[in-house]
Amino acid sequence: MIRTPLCDRLGIEVPIGNAGMAGGTASPRLCAAVSNAGGLGGLGGIYREGPEKLREKIRETKALTSRPFSVNLWVWLLDVAPQFLDVCIEEGAPSVTLSFGDPGDHAKRAKDAGLVVLHQAQTVAGAKRAAAAGVDVIIAQGGEAGGHTGSVGTMALVPQVVDVAGDIPVLAAGGIADGRGLAAALALGAQGAIMGTRFVCAEEAEPPAHGHREHIIEATADDTVWTDVFDIMDGLQWPDGIHGRSVNTPFAREWHGREAELHEHRQAILSESPDRMTPPRAHSAYAGQSAGLVRDVRPAAAIMADVMAEAEGVLRGLPRP
Repeated sequence: MIRTPLCDRLGIEVPIGNAGMAGGTASPRLCAAVSNAGGLGGLGGIYREGPEKLREKIRETKALTSRPFSVNLWVWLLDVAPQFLDVCIEEGAPSVTLSFGDPGDHAKRAKDAGLVVLHQAQTVAGAKRAAAAGVDVIIAQGGEAGGHTGSVGTMALVPQVVDVAGDIPVLAAGGIADGRGLAAALALGAQGAIMGTRFVCAEEAEPPAHGHREHIIEATADDTVWTDVFDIMDGLQWPDGIHGRSVNTPFAREWHGREAELHEHRQAILSESPDRMTPPRAHSAYAGQSAGLVRDVRPAAAIMADVMAEAEGVLRGLPRP
């Protein structure tokens, strides 16, 4: 069994976690399933309904598991809506995972309240800021990742983050969906891996967009696009250098590269839906370049068992000096 010092620090048995995907995909059921299987469950922490919806989801998760889990929060949103972090502190969430901004004051608030703080960085500079903020774990998220991510590849980013992290353990994310990816992450100096795309296709996940899993299962690494079109439809302005990686849906093919025009047509597209929410044809299918490694929908515990077994086999089979 692969076990790294990170496991002891986080109180987990397996150096695997699921990304805390927003929109409900990283549901209490998925988070608890990963935690109960010995990993670090990730709970999506951002809800359009507001912080009270997050309170409800944390309570649901705690009813399903007594193991450690982490709530995923966006720094740029906390800067204007700190109530999401307030709820995590008030509800006694074991940890939070911050991303997309300088964790600074938010990390201090969380640590002062006794929460374990992870921070996901997309650049070496971001990892340096996270280390300076005193976070407990840094996640190096490469540009192969699904959903919102930067442009630096995982292979280049992870060892550079390990170099600047010092004694802070590093998790790798982006392009990892099987045991080969976990073994590679360990070889790069990470102490485990966070997977998003693979866990969208866990039975316990709850992707809100129709056909999301089917898009992933049918895709290869050639079929994703790093784009702003879905953020434009959602009315969200992300930090510079951060875009969303999705399966290249018909809507993305129509509008990617025509973002200025999409801004002009946004209201007309929204009017297709009675509630003026994003119509189904404009929904994202956020997925990373590892989509080509995902071929089925399985329980989270089975996914983790397979990843661990494959990683152990890969490591045993490596040439010895």
